[in-house]
Amino acid sequence: MTSIPAADTVLVPTVALYMDLHRHPELSGAEERTAARLAGWLREDGLEVACGVGGHGVVGLLRNGPGPTVMLRAELDALPVAEQTGLPYASPTAVMHACGHDLHTAALAGATRLLAGVRDDWRGTLMVVGQPAEETLIGAQAMLDDGFRDRFGTPSAVLAQHLIPMPAGMVAHTSGPMLAGSLTLRVVVHGTGSHVAAPQHGVDAVVAAAAIVMRLQTVVARESSPGELIVVSVGRISAGTAPNLIADQAELEVTLRALSVASLARTEAAVRRIVMAEAAASGCQRPPEICVESRSPVLVPDEDLTATVASAHRDHFGRPRVTTAWPSLAAEDVGRFAESDVALCYWMLGSIGRTQWQALSGSTAERLAQAPPNHSPRFAPAPGPALSTGIEALTAAALTQLTTA
Repeated sequence: MTSIPAADTVLVPTVALYMDLHRHPELSGAEERTAARLAGWLREDGLEVACGVGGHGVVGLLRNGPGPTVMLRAELDALPVAEQTGLPYASPTAVMHACGHDLHTAALAGATRLLAGVRDDWRGTLMVVGQPAEETLIGAQAMLDDGFRDRFGTPSAVLAQHLIPMPAGMVAHTSGPMLAGSLTLRVVVHGTGSHVAAPQHGVDAVVAAAAIVMRLQTVVARESSPGELIVVSVGRISAGTAPNLIADQAELEVTLRALSVASLARTEAAVRRIVMAEAAASGCQRPPEICVESRSPVLVPDEDLTATVASAHRDHFGRPRVTTAWPSLAAEDVGRFAESDVALCYWMLGSIGRTQWQALSGSTAERLAQAPPNHSPRFAPAPGPALSTGIEALTAAALTQLTTA
């Protein structure tokens, strides 16, 4: 394999890109500025660039002779979180890159520049994808529905990474299921409105919704094996318009996570059964509506590809910097690109800088537990070490798959 160029040569502009993206986050489906920044960078490196794919998706192609098509992917969207990091480049709005997608995108840009600079050493096509709407788990499918494969081809391998709270400079791989399959359901409970002074004339949608919320807790506690990793969470509930009215409607959003297709299907069936039964028990005159808002598959990295990439990472970074990632009930939709026998390699990237790590106390496990997690308003990756590692990790992985010139 071609030796990996050091990220130092591109670190200054990629850190500047990262800080700019961090200061100007955009929610899922609204990533217009972020997409434009990535597209402009890719054009500077000589890629053919298409924008507006499945929303604000960006696809760049660097054709470099006959050989495989290797896809590198990062996410563009941020979260509705008000930042509390105190960083000089913190977001000034109630939107924040609290999951590290800004750093993923900057690392993708940096890896592309490194690979473009050594194109005499490899052959094939580099496919660079900036995906929108990952947080809502619909962006990958939206890009596929927009003719992704017909327009740009089917890659032989998909490579992606994600920040987690572990020391910056480290990467982590796993075998078997890595991230959960996810399903989000929107439930609308239909009651009958009335005056609060005469509740007997109505069916209180708030009470029915509360009964559903409480009963759903038994899906994990009493219908699943204690050894199964399953989550059922009601993330949002909305009902009522005034304190003196019995609400005639309540809306809930329920997220389900599991590490196997069978567990997720069984959990979905239990949730649907409970929603219908509790609505009926409450006397609702109409059955509730249950709509699927998003669905993503269990993320299972390809065993052979992962072994190859992990070996390249150990060779480049040294064995102590490459560790094992444990399965998580976090979810990703990048697996959509890897369906139809396309190999996927996905690894974790450390985010905690030395100063932050030294400020924590206790054992390694205790320090990791104290660090602000993804989606926290205090999540603050260390740009230098995390970004340089992300750039080189992507570059090393790509070079394992591109044909040596």
